[in-house]
Parts: sequence; C-alpha cells; structure tokens
Amino acid sequence: MSESNEKRQLFGRKRRANASGGRREKRYTVAVTPEEDAQLRARAAVRDVKVPRLLFESAMDSNVVTASDRKAAVAMLFKLQREMSSVANNVNQIARFANTERRFVAEAEGVLVQYRALAREIEKALAAVNRT
Repeated sequence: MSESNEKRQLFGRKRRANASGGRREKRYTVAVTPEEDAQLRARAAVRDVKVPRLLFESAMDSNVVTASDRKAAVAMLFKLQREMSSVANNVNQIARFANTERRFVAEAEGVLVQYRALAREIEKALAAVNRT
C-alpha cells in the first residue's frame, strides 16, 4: 500500500456502510431561505463536506441540542424556582415558629428532605441548560 493510501485510510473521512438490500429508500427535503443556504454552505465548506453530508451527520449526532430542548430546560428551571420559593417559605415559617415557641418542630426534617431533593433536581436542570 502506498503512503498516500495509508494516510487516506488513517485520516480520511469514512463512508457509511452500504444499506442492506441495496439503496436507501427514504429521502427528506429541507426548504431553507437564501440566508440559511449561505450559512449551511459556509459551515459545510469549513468542514470540507457537502451540505447533505453536514445535515445528515448533524442530525445523527446524539449530542445535538435543539431549541425545544433548551426551552424545556429553561421551563424546568422556572418550575424549580417556584418550588424552591415554596420550600423557602416553609423554612421561614418553621424558623418563625421555632423562635416564638422556643422549640423545633418535627416537620422541619421533612422540609430538609424536600430541599435536598429539589437541590438535586436543580443541579440536573442546570446541567441540561449548560449542555444547550
């Protein structure tokens, strides 16, 4: 094998395997504006691929985050913020009761468990937002 063939195999782009049973049957059509077309062509040129290859590889990438994913993550953060406000209100009521009655209520431990679970959910939601 010549040196150029070895380099191509080691560093070149690999083709997808042929479809079993012949050709691929399904085709998708995507309509874009002239501005979107220019952006797609520029991105494809940077990666030294054609636009269909860029679209296919982008769509098949499991790490792709869509606008819907981002919206869902932000919505989850807002929901968790409301829940955290509720927990904070409960803590404030328990503290007020403990200060006036000079005793700590047993229900306070349940609020602590709720707070810890909510904190874990917030960490997960923040990680989801950071991935987007």
